[in-house]
Amino acid sequence: MSTKEYANILISRPDPSVALITLNRPKALNALSSPLFIELNEALAEADQDDAIGAVVLTGSEKAFAAGADIKEMKDKEYSDVFKNKFLENWALMTNIRKPIIAAVSGYALGGGCELALMCDIILASPTAVFGQPEINLGVIPGGGGTQRLAHAIGKSRTMELVLTGRNFSAIEAEKWGVVSRIVGEGEGQVVKEAIDMAKVIASKGKVAVQAGKETVNAAYELSLAEGLRFERRIFHGLFATKDQKEGMSAFAEKRKPTWTHS
Repeated sequence: MSTKEYANILISRPDPSVALITLNRPKALNALSSPLFIELNEALAEADQDDAIGAVVLTGSEKAFAAGADIKEMKDKEYSDVFKNKFLENWALMTNIRKPIIAAVSGYALGGGCELALMCDIILASPTAVFGQPEINLGVIPGGGGTQRLAHAIGKSRTMELVLTGRNFSAIEAEKWGVVSRIVGEGEGQVVKEAIDMAKVIASKGKVAVQAGKETVNAAYELSLAEGLRFERRIFHGLFATKDQKEGMSAFAEKRKPTWTHS
């Protein structure tokens, strides 16, 4: 990836195979503005194109992953403006990224911040993480996927409660409900460290199979079970056309470590 300087995010490479993107609007608790999302989408697209990168970690600060969308940017907008200009539609561009994105969440992940985490492929939570969709308190509803992705993750009743009351939910609830993979140990930076470790493990696999795995799991949300199983089987069959399948299975039979060529 390039070393381009962004105004609202920081880019680093904690490992040659891992891109770390840090939301960086500390005074606004990483409130998600349109300029921030333009930068985030650009950085993610660049990471997706970089053959050296196998996985991406997305994080904020200890205090806030992202405390919501930027209300100051929104409050005076009119219906015709948000409708014509597809307001928030570009948020979903990150779901087209083919490489895995791991969210490392500390502190507040509210409103748009919760939706941003839900758009990632895996979420790890610090014990301090607090999630919620408080848009009802502003006279609106979630507009970046919260009602839909939460319903898929935690079911109708819980989603309805959260959307209609606007109450926050804790890291413990998020883990219990399956919103996050797990809560990491305590300590500053621990959630980012564990997310980077997980990203390194994923990046050590064959990239073709990893991208196929991500695509297939995501398809489970869109397809019926019968169609999903057919899709999975076709992708599985397709991997037999790769050099990595021959290498992986030969290495297993020969009791040695595979050397992936990502081809």
